[in-house]
Amino acid sequence: MNILITGGTGLIGQAFIQQFSDHTFTILTRSIASVNVALPTTVSTIDSLDKLNNLDAFDAVINLAGEPIIDKRWSPKQKNMICQSRWLLTQQLVELFAHSQKPPSVFLSGSAIGVYGDRGDQTLTESSPVEATDFATRLCLRWEEIAMQAKPYTRVVLLRTGIVLAAHGGALKKMLLPFKCFLGGRIGDGQQYMSCIHYQDHINAMHFLLLEKSISGAVNLVAPTMQNNSTFTQVLAQSINRLAFLPVPKKVLQVLLGESSGLLLDSQKVVPQKLLDSGFSFKFHSLQSALNDLLTSDLH
Repeated sequence: MNILITGGTGLIGQAFIQQFSDHTFTILTRSIASVNVALPTTVSTIDSLDKLNNLDAFDAVINLAGEPIIDKRWSPKQKNMICQSRWLLTQQLVELFAHSQKPPSVFLSGSAIGVYGDRGDQTLTESSPVEATDFATRLCLRWEEIAMQAKPYTRVVLLRTGIVLAAHGGALKKMLLPFKCFLGGRIGDGQQYMSCIHYQDHINAMHFLLLEKSISGAVNLVAPTMQNNSTFTQVLAQSINRLAFLPVPKKVLQVLLGESSGLLLDSQKVVPQKLLDSGFSFKFHSLQSALNDLLTSDLH
């Protein structure tokens, strides 16, 4: 397939391109140099969607771009940047679909399980209701609404991504240093559910969704089994032979991170129902199996 991908230099984008190099990729990027360093020389690049009049040259579009959501405190300026980096680009892609004589057959567009909000111990599937209750839910819902505007022209799949586990980047890499230094511990009361997925299962699921024509709409990209933060903390500590005995109180986290602390304190017990029903095979069903692979394999 000839695939246009935004966010191709991120953790998931890079892994996907490297894993599925039999496809042809064109990456939208502001930094051509970073693509040349990180990705195969066969990858093509463009620095603006304005250079495209339509998407007729592509078989599929994967939209993963967006300002990192947790790297900086959520000032009004940062919130606007987080939103516009997702919404405007997605709107541009939708307009290109509309202007295409032969539009790509599938549009995979990013989202996150943050769309569900703080739901305690409710089991959440793709059919669970969602509503705008805070910044994260408003961000994701609007992002999804814009992407779904491409529905008249193509099959749209919304990638509701959980916490992606990879030793070489993302959330796990940030957690490892304090845990290795015996500074790890549960967050708040530790009862909030964390729905994670091994990055390899994530990119395999994306490829599955590219080809599985029967699936459209929201798809939860999380492992079949989930755990609360307290269990996650203990499993991670044991995986690197450490003790985790320094909890981070909820109020301290709220002072340090402000509104974005909700990303760590909110509870989302998410099930990948559509993937399970469609026969997708997860390689890493549990947190333990994912961490065993990521933290003991010489490949990482």
